[in-house]
Amino acid sequence: QVQLVESGGGLVQAGGSLRLSCAASENIFSFNAISWYRQAPGKRRELVAAINSGDITNYADSAKGRFTISRDNAKNTVYLQMNNLKAEDTAVYYCHAIRCSTRVYWGQGTQVTVSS
Repeated sequence: QVQLVESGGGLVQAGGSLRLSCAASENIFSFNAISWYRQAPGKRRELVAAINSGDITNYADSAKGRFTISRDNAKNTVYLQMNNLKAEDTAVYYCHAIRCSTRVYWGQGTQVTVSS
């Protein structure tokens, strides 16, 4: 059973930074892509950033220029560095991984709260 464990969330003031981590129980090369999603209260879950096995990255418009997704293959961990945080970034952030284009895995989520 694949496990994805997020960490690094918390409370931060607007303009501050946080780094989220997603630790996988298996070699992250085995996944086609690993992504970060977020869900704010009353809103749909949305893609924030993704990185595939070829290190190609993709970002939501709201994340471009502020967030950076990266991976540490030796630690089987994917990171989301979030800078210049805004109140609208407040959400639960989820790690998502896909394998063989059909098998999808989710982490339990980590809360990010940005105070204005």
